[in-house]
Amino acid sequence: MKIAIVGTGYVGLVSSACFAELGHEVIGVDIDEAKVKMLKSGKSPIYEPELEEIIQRNLASGRLSFTTELSEAMPGAQVIFSAVATPPNADFSADLRAVFTVAQSVAEHAENDLIFVNKSTVPVGTGKKCEDLIIETLRKREVPHRIPVISNPEFLREGNAVHDTMQPDRIVVGLNGDAHAKQVMEEIYQPLTRVGKPLLFMTRESAEIVKYASNAFLASKISFINMISELCETTGGSVREVAAGMGLDDRIGPRFLHAGIGYGGSCFPKDVKALIALSKQTGVPLPLVKATHDMNNRQRQRFFKKILGTLPPNANVAIWGLSFKPKTDDLREAPSLDLIPMLTRAGHKVSVHDPVSMEKAKAILKKKVTYAQSPMEAAKEADAVILLTEWDAFRGVDLRKLKETMRGKELFDGRNVYEPAEVRDAGLTYWGVGVR
Repeated sequence: MKIAIVGTGYVGLVSSACFAELGHEVIGVDIDEAKVKMLKSGKSPIYEPELEEIIQRNLASGRLSFTTELSEAMPGAQVIFSAVATPPNADFSADLRAVFTVAQSVAEHAENDLIFVNKSTVPVGTGKKCEDLIIETLRKREVPHRIPVISNPEFLREGNAVHDTMQPDRIVVGLNGDAHAKQVMEEIYQPLTRVGKPLLFMTRESAEIVKYASNAFLASKISFINMISELCETTGGSVREVAAGMGLDDRIGPRFLHAGIGYGGSCFPKDVKALIALSKQTGVPLPLVKATHDMNNRQRQRFFKKILGTLPPNANVAIWGLSFKPKTDDLREAPSLDLIPMLTRAGHKVSVHDPVSMEKAKAILKKKVTYAQSPMEAAKEADAVILLTEWDAFRGVDLRKLKETMRGKELFDGRNVYEPAEVRDAGLTYWGVGVR
């Protein structure tokens, strides 16, 4: 099947590569000429395990191509996926301008019946607005084409995006009674359903809600254990022990019960904010969602306050980890981008190391920090080391060698990677989250 995917961010690029890997003919569309040029050469603009290899393999096979022109991608395409960004506005609502632009452009260029699929995360009711816009555009053109609008939200995790696309827990498709669209979506995902992956059909409105509900639930689980971590710090408990005791209950499970400095990235913060905005718009109270957002902010600021209150004046500070999570170079909503300006404004000198995201960080932080080529280089003569991202490269650090490398002895573990006793045995002072 020929598929066009508009937008080559995380969702669009991974979807493009993986659909081609599944045997479809895929054209990725993006207005960024530099990005398209890079993709045509087989280079991925984002760091994601396995992704670049899949891009190169499918470019060579002819199943995958890229263009800056939607009009070049549409002839012969049976399905158009919209995977453009929906960032939060100042009031937390999702910015849907790109989504509506794609919908209108598809209707303006369509020369035959098509299926329009919203792959982007969009608030409930967006599909109806896209459908109305498409119908009106086709009416003005005086053409009889049918372009039903489908919701097909993604559930990929950055750092595991290829695996999550090729081995999904579930595939959700929202459509309102269009038998042909249902058949086409079944065909697209047949390579996955043949190996037992569940394809779940529901109304378009339910599909639009399920993505937000899923992310908000997972974010609330993180915020819950972070809330408990503060109680543990105050009373002498260990959040690690509490989480272990909770997680063995199969009604709760251990995942997302790892206390730290809160969630970041492009999905959880954006989707939680969008639900808060939707609550205001609809008048439906969602107090747990609001509390999740507030707790995440509190947890991050609480840890930062501890750091700033401990550092000596004009300290040398090493930051380990810049991306919001390991196995990605994504800096969106990353704790590092909040903490580093706070440190530099306070007069501290900052050296940073991250295995993959330093080049992207340079475009944001510029010369405010020193970029080190290894964790130990960053820690040289440091008064404090602050771990913000739990990359594997940081887990195996020789703590005694770290103590010898540093000038001071403060180790702030924002992800509870280390055992406090081992840190203290190495002569360092341990600062974790919810542990002593």
